[in-house]
Amino acid sequence: METPLGGAEFAPAQTYLNTSACGLLPRRTVDAVTALAEENAAGRPDGAGSFEVVAAARERFARLAGVHPDRVALGGSVTVHVALIAASLPPGAEVLFVEGDFSSVITPFTVRGDLKTRFVPLEDLAGAVRPGTALVAFSAAQSADGRVADLAAVRAAAAAHGARTLLDASQSAGWLPLDAGAYHYTVAGGYKYLLCPRGASFLTVSEEAQESLAPVHAGWVAGEDPWTSTYGPVERLAASARRYDEPQSFLAYYGAERSLALLEEIGIEAIHAHGTALAARFRAGLADLGHEPAAPGAAASVIVAVPGLGGRQAELARAGVVVGARAGNLRVGFHLYNTAADVDRALDALSP
Repeated sequence: METPLGGAEFAPAQTYLNTSACGLLPRRTVDAVTALAEENAAGRPDGAGSFEVVAAARERFARLAGVHPDRVALGGSVTVHVALIAASLPPGAEVLFVEGDFSSVITPFTVRGDLKTRFVPLEDLAGAVRPGTALVAFSAAQSADGRVADLAAVRAAAAAHGARTLLDASQSAGWLPLDAGAYHYTVAGGYKYLLCPRGASFLTVSEEAQESLAPVHAGWVAGEDPWTSTYGPVERLAASARRYDEPQSFLAYYGAERSLALLEEIGIEAIHAHGTALAARFRAGLADLGHEPAAPGAAASVIVAVPGLGGRQAELARAGVVVGARAGNLRVGFHLYNTAADVDRALDALSP
């Protein structure tokens, strides 16, 4: 029997192929969260949690993202990170989006009402950047169908026209290598392919972009010395991207530190090779069944979406196969805890 990359860290009760909605928590993560909760319940001195663990989670994400920890801010949701960036744009600034991209990377800009917004197909994104485009905001991998953007082309087009870039890595961080330093901003929800508890999210900000990004939700944790910033206005904000921190949920970040450690130990390159191989096996099996994935150009993705089969989600669940349903598609996402047996079980459940 094939052994998943995560080994004994995972023991799902069924075939789980819905990581694009929510990743499975490793055993070590569950243990860390449980231990802190028990400390809190018992009223022990360490029950509130430690900022040292939070700092370790920041450092682990920074290594996975290829940046210095000073470039990483922590929070609770991608939407809040994106809203921070949206608030920094001047009225009339043009923001370029992908048609049908996830709403969290779009709505914080559109609700302002005083920005110019354009939407183009994913394959046209790089060519649509033009003089006057202030920001290109897009996902590395599309939530609805798994298509991966031409990252290099978008970066080159943005640089040629002086536009900044905001990359949402929520559907890619954890399986697709991330070079966060190549973008002005990146955001990532922790609870998908990063396998963190919900309530952990990450923002990276380049040094150049930080100059014009106002820390509009700054609190005491954003101070250069948080413990002397607890009363009255914070007199000195952190010089690093930590000035954009939201107060962290210790339970979420105790778990995040352990989950990110596991990803580091295995390596994103190994996870990428494993997941894309399983996705290729699934695509081949779909072809044998007469089904075609939504986006043939998504062959480099671990996410596979099949048009018209979203209605079979409940049927597959009854067969012990957990999948997603998005935009009318049946959507599966392969990760380190999946095996070829999971692929075959899903194909069997889809067979006539």
